[in-house]
Amino acid sequence: MTLTETGVGIRTVHDVAGLAAVTDYFSDVWQTPRTAPPYPAEVLHSLVHAGGAVHAAYDGTRLAGAAVAVFGPDRDTYSLVAAADQGLGYAVKRAQRAWALERGARTMRWTFDPLVGRNARFNLAKLGATGTEYLVDFYGPMADGVNDGDESDRLTVTWDLTADAAPSGAPLVPGDAPASHRGPDGEVLARRDLRDRAVWCRVPEDVVRLRAADPALALRWRYAVREVFTAAFAEGFRAVGMSRDGWYTLARTTEGTTV
Repeated sequence: MTLTETGVGIRTVHDVAGLAAVTDYFSDVWQTPRTAPPYPAEVLHSLVHAGGAVHAAYDGTRLAGAAVAVFGPDRDTYSLVAAADQGLGYAVKRAQRAWALERGARTMRWTFDPLVGRNARFNLAKLGATGTEYLVDFYGPMADGVNDGDESDRLTVTWDLTADAAPSGAPLVPGDAPASHRGPDGEVLARRDLRDRAVWCRVPEDVVRLRAADPALALRWRYAVREVFTAAFAEGFRAVGMSRDGWYTLARTTEGTTV
């Protein structure tokens, strides 16, 4: 077991009891009955047996985070799922990174809901991953307590495991960039750089809370952000940053390099 600076231990899990605990943890995070978990223990056991890894973070004896990774084509890795208590996400992803690098991987991919701004900031600004693919209604209808009532658009991110550090931050939205779209709240949703080298797109402050309070309004946000992203991605833009106030930066890239 590896100990973090805060004393939280992280280890790979192989035993039946440990995997069952991870399954229960994911059920609690995604608000599903433990009898109908998003990732059943037997599935996790099969993934580990096939060469994947389940990492778990323990605060003392309490399970405080977990992540699942498998190998994809060309020895890259795919992170199927990751969740952790506040402040532990970075340590869990670094553990996945170390595991993947030891086995010859150079990149890791996963998906997340692009409307969840805090996850976008973690993935793009904290880790330094790049949003490389926009997937419309990727999973189809989802019946868990977090996503129910919405469409399951996802943003694929690709993380260069060999990079030393995340970038210092995405450029701020320039005030003189023309507005291209309005959001469901009537405010500016997206702006486009006058030189046509960047697009900025805003997401709601807390879409999970909004989805619970007003599912119809949350769905309108889904469609609005989808329109901006799909058009920009079709032109060669990729998501490279997220500001603290909820603005994505999309930039044109060539072979993973921002231009």
